[in-house]
Amino acid sequence: MGKPTGFIEYQRLAEAYEPVKVRRKNYHEFVHRLADEEAKVQGARCMDCGIPFCITGCPVNNIIPDWNDLVYRERWREAIDVLHSTNNFPEFTSRICPAPCEAACTLNIPPTAPVGIKSIERAIIDKAGENGWVVPQPPSHKTGKKVAVVGSGPAGLAAAQQLARVGHDVTVFEKSDRIGGLLRYGIPDFKLDKRLIDWRVAQMKAEGVKFRTSVMVTKSALPKGVASDATEIVTPNQLLKEFHTVVLAGGAEVPRDLPVPGRDLDGVHFALELLVPQNKEVAGGRKNPINAAGKHVVVIGGGDTGSDCVGTSNRHGAASVSQFELLPQPPEQENTPLVWPYWPIKLRSSSSHEEGCSRDWSIATKEFIGENGRVKALKGVRLEWKGGKMSEIPDSGFVMKADLVLFAMGFVAPVGGVLDALGVEKDVRGNAKAGTEGEKSYFTNVPKVFAAGDMRRGQSLVVWAIREGRQCARAVDEFLMGSSILPR
Repeated sequence: MGKPTGFIEYQRLAEAYEPVKVRRKNYHEFVHRLADEEAKVQGARCMDCGIPFCITGCPVNNIIPDWNDLVYRERWREAIDVLHSTNNFPEFTSRICPAPCEAACTLNIPPTAPVGIKSIERAIIDKAGENGWVVPQPPSHKTGKKVAVVGSGPAGLAAAQQLARVGHDVTVFEKSDRIGGLLRYGIPDFKLDKRLIDWRVAQMKAEGVKFRTSVMVTKSALPKGVASDATEIVTPNQLLKEFHTVVLAGGAEVPRDLPVPGRDLDGVHFALELLVPQNKEVAGGRKNPINAAGKHVVVIGGGDTGSDCVGTSNRHGAASVSQFELLPQPPEQENTPLVWPYWPIKLRSSSSHEEGCSRDWSIATKEFIGENGRVKALKGVRLEWKGGKMSEIPDSGFVMKADLVLFAMGFVAPVGGVLDALGVEKDVRGNAKAGTEGEKSYFTNVPKVFAAGDMRRGQSLVVWAIREGRQCARAVDEFLMGSSILPR
């Protein structure tokens, strides 16, 4: 590495955040990237560890030590080329990925702190954008093969970009009115500025990708909690007739429900019923019909979606925000010798939690209490966990104010209508059944139909979706052309 003793000389430096009082007043991104000199110093902390577990910890296998070294040597143009060689969209992952690479960093063994890989990644892509280094890469020739990609989230976009760059005619179908899938309408603007999606889509259009929005690829009715702006229907059979291959890359959008008494009261909603219209409002659309201003908000579910609900509710001006989790509270510090370099289970607090939130664990919701048809309170009970099994603690029931309840308990499956209409075989969780290794990787049981991302693996991270989109693109290219120069 450029400075073998850098990890001894320099401390980890985190990116700067806007103060809570400032950022709660708007929906702008509030994390400031490292200055060039700061990123250089952080790159110097990357040690010559022999086996870079960070690479295997990263789902897209980013070549992290190489671009850390290039940043240290101020060779930024080469750094973005190395970063783009494994990751189509570092502007997304450097903002919203939980950074499993950092958990796998050799410096993550106490008493040291891991290299700030995520912050260096953002510094690279932001500097590349500022200097005009992210340019279209149109193909040198056209193959005459047509590929349909259903879904414009990170998996669909990654597959589409890779396939277009080797000369295929790619059309992306999206049921929302704008491209981006849950990147666009699931993640709040204060975590991901949507102009970044527009920037990348403009590049892909210049590379030959066609986008069709507000198009539903099924006649089936959507489950409750799944949003759609579709004004046009294209049947799966039409796709099979018009295109040489079809890539199914929709998200796992069917939310987990909580069927307890009072579930149908006004004010009890799935998380995306708040988040999707909020993103549309921020983009200039109509006002969000759900408003948390002055309300006592209860968020059920402790993951990223729950965190997004917390941050959005605080920006509305909620009177209070509480978040419950069914599982027990994880430890504040992981047992590093036991779990490293794997992703540890430990207590994680997001920037939204810092903005104001009461959190509690081992809580089961028993009932919602209403008044004039609207939720006013929540009945809960505390749980005891033993041997992985839960039981209610006697006499631990409680009632608390709840004017707005948001379910953020994860997503159980992709929308089944497309899979059913095509006759795609499903796994036990309702996802498209397709392997990731061998000759038939990402191939479903239906000829010409591939599946990748959440639609194949279930609810997961953006970085996993990008990985699967890239690998699926190679499998499609091999199917169409007999071989492929695309990386896997």
